[in-house]
Amino acid sequence: MLIGIKDLHRVYEVGSEKVHALNGVSLDIEPNEYVAIMGPSGSGKSTLMNLVGCLDTPTSGSYRLKDHEIGTMSDDELARIRNQEIGFVFQTFNLLPRSNALHNVELPLIYGGMKSDERRKTALDALAQVGLADRVHHKPNELSGGQRQRVAMGRAIVRDPKVFLFDEPLSNLDAKLRVAMRAEIKQLHQRLETTTVYVTHDQIEAMTMADRIVVMHDGIIEQIGTPLELFDRPSNLFVAQFIGSPAMNVFEGSARDGVIEGLGANWPVPPGISASPGQRVQYAVRPTDLQLAGSGIAGKVVVVEPTGAETELLVDVGGRQLTVVTHGRVGAGPGDEVHLLPDAARVHVFDGKSGQRLQ
Repeated sequence: MLIGIKDLHRVYEVGSEKVHALNGVSLDIEPNEYVAIMGPSGSGKSTLMNLVGCLDTPTSGSYRLKDHEIGTMSDDELARIRNQEIGFVFQTFNLLPRSNALHNVELPLIYGGMKSDERRKTALDALAQVGLADRVHHKPNELSGGQRQRVAMGRAIVRDPKVFLFDEPLSNLDAKLRVAMRAEIKQLHQRLETTTVYVTHDQIEAMTMADRIVVMHDGIIEQIGTPLELFDRPSNLFVAQFIGSPAMNVFEGSARDGVIEGLGANWPVPPGISASPGQRVQYAVRPTDLQLAGSGIAGKVVVVEPTGAETELLVDVGGRQLTVVTHGRVGAGPGDEVHLLPDAARVHVFDGKSGQRLQ
């Protein structure tokens, strides 16, 4: 275990009020693991990142980075850990505008006291690793957004840190460049075999890049798991609605004789789900698990959005609009009646009060 976090709390005093940014967070991260931290604004993910990066200290609880108990360290000791053990990459790049790429990457080594010749060689090697061997003398305003982010990555790896911390590093890039940079960051992680903690609001980034995803909400961890574990078996309603795009269809229903009554129809219960007769539940099904069929639950098409390989529809069922994603094209148009058939094996049912998944 490289990072060990146990029952971590962080409380900030804002005027006369106390803001509980973290409420008993526990998380272990192994060497060479790639962990993404996700959550809505105010969930605590940035606070957790600051604590992991030794930019802040916990109010209570334990945080160990390798052999270091971070919560007991002085400011000077924390600064040394930040400089020697952790590589930061931020969304704003934080490059010196009047310095070229080489000097920007050399900066941590200058602060670390490395001799000039060794420092230059190390920085050049780092820039070569991020594909900028031919841009070492270019200043930030002479580089594209992706190249500036690569300079920031070179500056992070130049010290051979134990942990990389990425704080929404791609949010300022356009969509096409984000796709390319996702692949580059993943390849860099695989090549360097360095533990990576990646904070993002982008589900695609987390799903395609991380070994595990941590989903946070209101200062607590809602669920930790592989991308497919979170997608296929969300532990509660919050995770179910947070993971997946388009978002999962969710509506209230009542258990009755092996089905869920909701939106004026009877919906199939997935195998192994036990709900008491009359129990109020939240029924959830992903848009890709609702198929158009010759018979089934009746609805009326509201909107049709062809995207090429797939077609997305909004279908009104019992006064509620449900999203359906089908492969290929469909002949139905707005106002047409269709029938929906849920894939019962992939339906999710949550307790109506607690929001916890029914097993």
